Formats: sequence, C-alpha cells, structure tokens
Amino acid sequence: MKSAVWVPLFGDLADAGVVARLAGRAEEAGWDGFFVWDQLWWREPIRSVGDPWITLAAVACATSRLRIGPMVTPVARRRPAKLLRETAGLDVLSRGRLTLGVGLGSDRFAGEYSRTGETVDDRVRAEQLDEMLDILTAGWTGEPVRHEGRHYRIDDVRFLPRPAQGAVPIWAAGFPGNLKPLRRAARYDGFFPVNLTSPDQLAEATANLATVFGTPIPPTYDVVVALEPDTDPRPYEAAGATWSVTDFDPPTLTLADLTAVIDAGPTR
Repeated sequence: MKSAVWVPLFGDLADAGVVARLAGRAEEAGWDGFFVWDQLWWREPIRSVGDPWITLAAVACATSRLRIGPMVTPVARRRPAKLLRETAGLDVLSRGRLTLGVGLGSDRFAGEYSRTGETVDDRVRAEQLDEMLDILTAGWTGEPVRHEGRHYRIDDVRFLPRPAQGAVPIWAAGFPGNLKPLRRAARYDGFFPVNLTSPDQLAEATANLATVFGTPIPPTYDVVVALEPDTDPRPYEAAGATWSVTDFDPPTLTLADLTAVIDAGPTR
C-alpha cells in the first residue's frame, strides 16, 4: 500500500512556499504522494486558508516523484472550462503526476455553498459532478468538446495542451454505505470512502464495489483511506486499500507536528 501526506492548507500551511518545502522533505523521506485540502475557508479559529491550485503548482516544482493532487475538489463550485485548464496545466507542469480527487462537498463544515449563493441540494450537486466529469474526460482527449447539459454548456471548444498522462486519474469520494458514490467511483480510477470507522467497514465497501464492477476490483484500481498517522495501515490494506493518506485535525495541527510526521516517513 502506498502512503501520502494529506495537508489542510490552514494557518502556517496557507503559504504555498512553506507547503512546497514540506513536499520536498516528504519526497526525501520516502512518501509516495502529497495531497492537499480544497477549502475556501474553515471554522474558527482557522482564518488563513491557502489556494490548492497555487499550492500544488509550487509542490510540482519542488518535487519530481510524488503523486500530487487536491483531495478532494468539491466540483459543484467550480467551472468546467477553468477546471479543465487547471488540471491539464498542472499535469504538464508535474510531468504526469496529478490525481484529481472529486466529491460533492458539503455545506455543513463551513457554509461554502450557502454563503456564496450555490445550491445546497445534494442531488443537484451530484448532477453537476457527473456532468463536469463527462466534460473533463472529453476535454482531456484534445478533441473538440460539444456539451449541452442541464448545468453546463461547452460549444465546440478544444482544450490544449492535453495532460501529460493523456487523461488525469480520478478518485471519487463518497460515503462507503451509499451505492450511488460507488457506482460513480467504479466509472473512474479510484474510490475514497470518507468517514471510515474500521477496516471491517472498508471491507464491506470494497465488497460492494466489486459487486458494482461485476468482477473482482481491477488490480490497477485504487482504494484510498484516511488514517491518523499512528494508525496501523495493515488491516486496511488487507481490506482492500491501496493508498493511505494522513488524517489530521486542522485546529490542532501545527507546522512542527506535520514536519515531524513527514520526516518520520510513512508507516509500511
């Protein structure tokens, strides 16, 4: 199982230069990936919040091996053409190391939808997410995109340059007990079950995912779990996880604590 640092861009970590230097240390310490949160703001006492795309560009320039990406982007508050440009450009900059984590997002943590006039209806955001993913995968081909949907319109536009990978891998997040997120995730490259409480819950989710596939989960498919740094990852690996990411509590996380976790290297 591969291991990644997963960083909330709050407080001292709102500085892209600081995070880029940490990513360089993570690469030296043997981590496999470096992912960042995508938030507009957060609850008190958090005030400073970094932009994930600016930060990831700095991380891409400071590293050469780590897989990087936002984990996860709430797609419903982004525009498809802009996200196409950002993902392709970042993948080119990183020489093919981007993974795009996507999800519905939630208003309950910081009011990011209601306070900016966006819909809080989960069903509508799910429609927006699926439509956006269709646009992204079409745009990454380099061929003209013609899309007339309920929420978005792209009228015969070609998006170049293409991603260095040809297409950016997509990890779809969702609650492990819900079937719709599993079906969505099975159409792409990975599943990130959120709010997991045990390896048994993960085993149930991967069994359901295999049912959706109709066959065993493909060996190239990723299942991602968020674990506190002192958690033994082996039971989760046995339950089907292929990646673990560090799960931190944002209000209590300090730069010193994060640096110590990074320098200690991943738990194998």
